Amino acid sequence: MSRFAICLTVVCASPVLADNWPAWRGSRGDGVCDERNLPTTWSATENVRWKVALPEPGNSTPIIWGERIFLTQALDNGKRRALLAFDRKDGKKLWQREHACDVKETTHKQNPPCSGSPVTDGAAVYAWFASAGVVAYDFDGKLLWQRDFGPLLSRWGHGSSPILYKDLLIVFHGPGEPNTFLTALDKRTGKTVWKSDEKAINSPVFGCWSTPVVVKVGERDELILPLPGDAVGGEGYFKAYDPNTGKDLWTCKGLGTEIYAMPAVNETRDLIVGICGHNGPLLAVKPGGKGVVKPAWRNAAKNPQRVGSGVFHQGRFYLADAPGFIECLDPKNGEPLWKERVDGDLWGSLLLADGKLYVSSLQGETFVLAAGPKYELLARNKLGETIYAAPAVSNGEIFLRGHKHLYCIGASK
Repeated sequence: MSRFAICLTVVCASPVLADNWPAWRGSRGDGVCDERNLPTTWSATENVRWKVALPEPGNSTPIIWGERIFLTQALDNGKRRALLAFDRKDGKKLWQREHACDVKETTHKQNPPCSGSPVTDGAAVYAWFASAGVVAYDFDGKLLWQRDFGPLLSRWGHGSSPILYKDLLIVFHGPGEPNTFLTALDKRTGKTVWKSDEKAINSPVFGCWSTPVVVKVGERDELILPLPGDAVGGEGYFKAYDPNTGKDLWTCKGLGTEIYAMPAVNETRDLIVGICGHNGPLLAVKPGGKGVVKPAWRNAAKNPQRVGSGVFHQGRFYLADAPGFIECLDPKNGEPLWKERVDGDLWGSLLLADGKLYVSSLQGETFVLAAGPKYELLARNKLGETIYAAPAVSNGEIFLRGHKHLYCIGASK
């Protein structure tokens, strides 16, 4: 057993029900769920329990708590930003709350505004709208508080999702000008508890659109965020903070200049892997350090474009590459064990459930593979519309957000 006793703390300190999906990447923030007997096959007509139309394209993933589904949504090309609540039984929209965005943001055509997912603790739901600020609502749609942090100007928009830690809501306001920072807010009031200023960069080739992750190392919790260096050639790095105070704990250099994926944490919680885009490296580091620490390993081969987050399973690390490849790596050294092309363009993050990998393509297909030592494609499921978002899972059902609809996928009863 590892000398580190580590557990992931992404949502809250209290127990989380197994059938909830309360945050981007699930209750543990690692894209892994404990569900069994999920559907492996579906189509536009087969095993679709319901679907509801969405007003505009979007890349954020839904979250689920009990009988509520929450989703962020851009309206009028981002001039209005909304939090939507749906009834999970039939997809009926329960309420919609909007906030105006008067800032003229720029973004990539494949990254609509509101690409960050909401997060909930079961009592309130929180959404991060970049230049339109942070909002908190109760489950009935009553506004609890809101904060405006000013403009967030990045060439390619924003993509980070907020996370919950104890009584704190943690938000990465970046990348972009006029300021970039990581901050923790009191989740009950929205008041700032701490703030760490980082390098403000508005560049087409430098930036972090990732979501931070919290791990417990012995008696200490660590909040870990990948950062891209600066626009004059500095390499990217991991930075670890005390999530209670924002105090710097350690850094580890070796990341690339563009980082989209959330850091991946292994099953024994003693290894964190950063995934870079645009031919950037993979960087692995052990938590628990102090000052400047050395990587556990670094894979700097000419890697393909990578946008989605990876998952660990039974001593193997799985990645989806944007050009349509699934890779299985040895987490001890980052060396490839196998690599196979499925099809399409894979921007969505991997989901692991019941020994299976789920990942969707921009072309609207969700591939299901065995999470094993050899490549085995189990199913390919077409919905017929663009999908950038990752699957969300709750109580035997898979929720998929396309550019036109929100789907509930469930095996026939």
